[in-house]
Amino acid sequence: MKNNISKYFMLIMVLALGACSDDFLESEPTELISTDQMSELKDQNPEIFNGTIRGLYAYMYTPGSGGTKRNDGVTPKDDDLGQKGYDIFSDMLCGDMILAGYNYGHYKNIAQMTATTDYTDLANYKTWRYYYRIIRAANVIIDGLGGNDAELTDPTQKSQMGQAKTMRAYSYFYLAYFFTEEYDPNEEILPLYQSATDRDMPLSKSSEIWATIKSDLEASVDLLEGASREGLHGVNQDVANGLLAYTYLTMGEYDKAAATAQKVIDAGYQIVPKDKVAGSSAIPRNAFSYIDGDGADWIWGMDLTLDQGLDLISWWGQVDIFTYSYAGVGDAKTIDTGLFNSIPDTDERKKWVVTHPWYGIPNCPGNKFYHEQRSVFTQREVTTDYVYMRVEEMVLIKAEAEAFAGKEDNAKTTLKTLVSQRNSDVTFIDALSGQDLKDEIYHQWRIEMWGEGKSYLAMKRNKATITREGHIDFNVSIDYNDDRLTFDIPRAEIQDNPNINL
Repeated sequence: MKNNISKYFMLIMVLALGACSDDFLESEPTELISTDQMSELKDQNPEIFNGTIRGLYAYMYTPGSGGTKRNDGVTPKDDDLGQKGYDIFSDMLCGDMILAGYNYGHYKNIAQMTATTDYTDLANYKTWRYYYRIIRAANVIIDGLGGNDAELTDPTQKSQMGQAKTMRAYSYFYLAYFFTEEYDPNEEILPLYQSATDRDMPLSKSSEIWATIKSDLEASVDLLEGASREGLHGVNQDVANGLLAYTYLTMGEYDKAAATAQKVIDAGYQIVPKDKVAGSSAIPRNAFSYIDGDGADWIWGMDLTLDQGLDLISWWGQVDIFTYSYAGVGDAKTIDTGLFNSIPDTDERKKWVVTHPWYGIPNCPGNKFYHEQRSVFTQREVTTDYVYMRVEEMVLIKAEAEAFAGKEDNAKTTLKTLVSQRNSDVTFIDALSGQDLKDEIYHQWRIEMWGEGKSYLAMKRNKATITREGHIDFNVSIDYNDDRLTFDIPRAEIQDNPNINL
């Protein structure tokens, strides 16, 4: 079914976005089908819901899904990539990813943290628009199935509702991280849309946003019980539980976070083994680049094929030096020097980096993320895959939750299950306690998840101070709640929504 995803993209564009309007939270679609019609079709033609859900997943990887264009007015901007584009944003903001070249200017405003202090900068707009458009599309599905409180008995409809609610929660989860400096339950942070007919909603309190995220995901876990999925690109109960574990962790419900993460671990995913961690010519299809690579750790991801048509404008084009695009021609994305130096020599992840063969740029991720031919410019059309969630994240969530709950022995045991598959020496973990143990778990987040957009989340949860080293011209120490690390509500939303007063 993976090759059928892209044909549904235009459906979701029309359903969710309103083809003729600049108002990206428009209450009714202008073409094809209305919310009422969706409701009428839920029993007559359930495939319309499946097609719309497939469109949601296509939106996650389609260039231009943030709504920005080059000067030609047609081609998407080169950093408008869907979810993986925002993974790059967050890795750069938290300082773990260096923009090693300014030849083309993409990401310079993110790397220098100027975009996030200027509400007119398109980085704020595309981030906001991407997630809210997914929310709107999810709400069309939810409304069509009977609304938030619908009591469904049909297994297909329950699965459809579970997928839609998970995608809505996923979007609010990222919005809450990206657009708030830290958790303040009384701070008004985001408009809350729980129906496709909602329009121009005012800012809701942070406590209300997070309560909605948790409620959606808890409902989805029940709705998705026993449901199958077409492929790893789809949401199933494991994905919902993974996002719920993140949510519990963020909200300080540590016992629930640990237990929920363990449910995903127990579902049968496997940590990438030590002998498969660092790529080489002997491992052409590695675990971090291909769904069918060495390892069975992927929980959620997209199996990209030629049908998707990705090339220059893709995460691979921006990060992989072997893909015909920006990283290959000098705008490499490299690991922060201080972070790299902190990796022990006994750790296989120290081998993840290579020197760019053409430009001599050090610390490129050529042994973590790479096209199998491993030669500059050999991938012209992208067939390497997009990873959204791995089981290693669940292990780190469980360890972090246990440490913050004061269950230090459990946390150390959990952490060792990951680190023992990376480092030949794990004895240093035994001596850790208190803040040192929490800091080491956070350190492991930064190493393991480099380039995958999760270190930013860990930085905010751990209220960390980042010292940036090796960046072109912006080496500073910066706190997690510095205004420069958080996006601004974009000018377009402030202008279009009369109920937002800032």
